[in-house]
Amino acid sequence: MRPRILRALNQTRSTILCARLHDAGGLGGQTRGLLGRERLEPGEGMLFNRGWFEPFMWMHMFFMRFPIDIVFLDREGLVIRINHRLRPWRVSSIVFGARSALEVAAGEAVRSGTMVGDRVAFEEIAH
Repeated sequence: MRPRILRALNQTRSTILCARLHDAGGLGGQTRGLLGRERLEPGEGMLFNRGWFEPFMWMHMFFMRFPIDIVFLDREGLVIRINHRLRPWRVSSIVFGARSALEVAAGEAVRSGTMVGDRVAFEEIAH
């Protein structure tokens, strides 16, 4: 089975937050994440979903080679926190109530106009 590729749409601003969002999948994919990549292309990113038993989310940039934006969403798809241009060897905010996080190329949150309180929706796209 091929991994899902999604488009993240900022419904509040009528913009595309991420044109090609790869679903990190289960624990293995979420543990690996973006490690080993040289960069993220503009419009590319990865979606992480937390387990039902975890009360918060946080992401780390250990062993990463490039900065990214991290957009945290609640269960309704509302943006509850954005870490802009998080650099390698840093740790994101600890975000209580986050159900998912989008790791996108640095600057994509600003480019799309995405702000806390915006609603993000996903649509599956063809490979």
